[in-house]
Amino acid sequence: MRESVAIYPGSFDPLTLGHDDIIRRSLRLFDRLVIGVAHTATQSKSGLFSVAERVELIREAYADESRVETVAFSGLLVEFARERGARILIRGLRAVSDFEYEFQMALMNRSLWPEIEVLFMTPDTAHTFLSSSLVRQVGRLGGDVSKFVLPLVHGRMTERFAASDGE
Repeated sequence: MRESVAIYPGSFDPLTLGHDDIIRRSLRLFDRLVIGVAHTATQSKSGLFSVAERVELIREAYADESRVETVAFSGLLVEFARERGARILIRGLRAVSDFEYEFQMALMNRSLWPEIEVLFMTPDTAHTFLSSSLVRQVGRLGGDVSKFVLPLVHGRMTERFAASDGE
């Protein structure tokens, strides 16, 4: 029997507890999970961390989990999945507003590579309102985001905001 590998792609800027919930639950379903940090965002976003910093943060967050691999990628997601031996893409859906965009992307990916499957997962209800963009915005404005991100991520966000205040 062949190893089941899934790809969880995204910007993860920053990694939120919603992402963490989906990652941990994905590990119940698959032998290995590749977290793909996209070099090119599919939607325009004002970033907080570089791609390299995000990859490093995620690697640190899951250092105790040998079944998680985190890598940056650019180009077509289906090509990245093929290179990694994965036929499953994990996508998080928080609200109905996410569905139209994600559905369109799923259909495009399947038209590019018919063997790919997309699994939509919803985060725990406590995290359904969370988005990286919202967490970044609240953090930039001085709000407490500690209950929305892992302690490691919160520490790095605090450092980043303190450094930008001093400039």
